[in-house]
Amino acid sequence: MKPRFIDFKPKTTSFSPLNSNGNPVGTENPIYMSYDEFEALRLVFYEGLTQEEAAKRMGISRGTLWRCLESARKKVATMLAENRALVLEE
Repeated sequence: MKPRFIDFKPKTTSFSPLNSNGNPVGTENPIYMSYDEFEALRLVFYEGLTQEEAAKRMGISRGTLWRCLESARKKVATMLAENRALVLEE
């Protein structure tokens, strides 16, 4: 796999939904997101870069960035729809 440049390492690596009492739920079957998927999501949707600009910053092709972005979006949507935890991993 081609090396990817990650400019940002999150301070929190696990996100869990809470029930009405404020207790974490959905931790028994978490969804795992890689740092490169997170970085693609952050650059495009948080920083507002185009896919081409984000790919250049990460040192990857636009196609590779698109695949990372699609995978990350699917994982976030699954986390929200299925009430599951999300864990970032290297």
